[in-house]
Amino acid sequence: MTAMIMHTPSLHLRALTRHGVWRNSLAAGLAVALHALVAVLLILGWTAEKPVAQAPRVLHTQLVMLPPAPVPEAPAPAPVAAVIAQPSEAVPLQTSRPTPAKPVVDPRVQAQKLEQATLARKRVEDQKREQQAQQQREHQESERRQHEAEQQAAEQQRQTQQAQVLAQQHRAEQARLAAADSRSYQPLSKQAPDYPQRALDKGLEGDCTVEYSVTPDGRIDSPRVLDGCHPLFIRPSLAAAQTFRYQPRIVEGKAVTVPAVRNTFHYRIK
Repeated sequence: MTAMIMHTPSLHLRALTRHGVWRNSLAAGLAVALHALVAVLLILGWTAEKPVAQAPRVLHTQLVMLPPAPVPEAPAPAPVAAVIAQPSEAVPLQTSRPTPAKPVVDPRVQAQKLEQATLARKRVEDQKREQQAQQQREHQESERRQHEAEQQAAEQQRQTQQAQVLAQQHRAEQARLAAADSRSYQPLSKQAPDYPQRALDKGLEGDCTVEYSVTPDGRIDSPRVLDGCHPLFIRPSLAAAQTFRYQPRIVEGKAVTVPAVRNTFHYRIK
């Protein structure tokens, strides 16, 4: 026997509708109750406080270089009981100021500074070399001038010595000629001049040199008075020279004329 059960759609829809309305009413009631509770709390001054976040603890450490501690003298042994009784004290950690970071140097600036220092050192070395060269040139110039001065002094000394030698030779030759002349011709007679009366009246004194030639027969030819003779002494000097007589000069067996013979008359009042 087969039984067929037929579900009626109206019955099922009605059951679902009653359950959905119940659920919706319950949810709406809960929402209204929560809103009312929140409103009451807000009216009473309640505020939601956020939990305070604890900052993480960070341990900072720093390396400190302590100077080597002096070696203490050996302490006297202490009682063990006292050591045990005394609590150990914590050694304070010495801290030091952090070392400032070194400024970062630009390589281009450092290279420029090195180049400038190199150029400055090169300029100083060039100036030193130039000063040394200038001093060397001045020293060479001084030595050259000194050498030239020594050469000039030596040349002047040589010329002076040569002039002295020539003068000595000339004097010797003149002495020889004078000796030969004196042997060849000797004055046979010389008459002193008359002292001018006017010169005596004025008290004048002086010298008068007369130059003349001695002829082959020993007479005087072309007498003349040289400069420096007082006019009052010219005439008596020429007159006295005309009276001179000489022994003729003999050269190779013949009598010759002797030119430029001089004789000086001295006028003095006694």
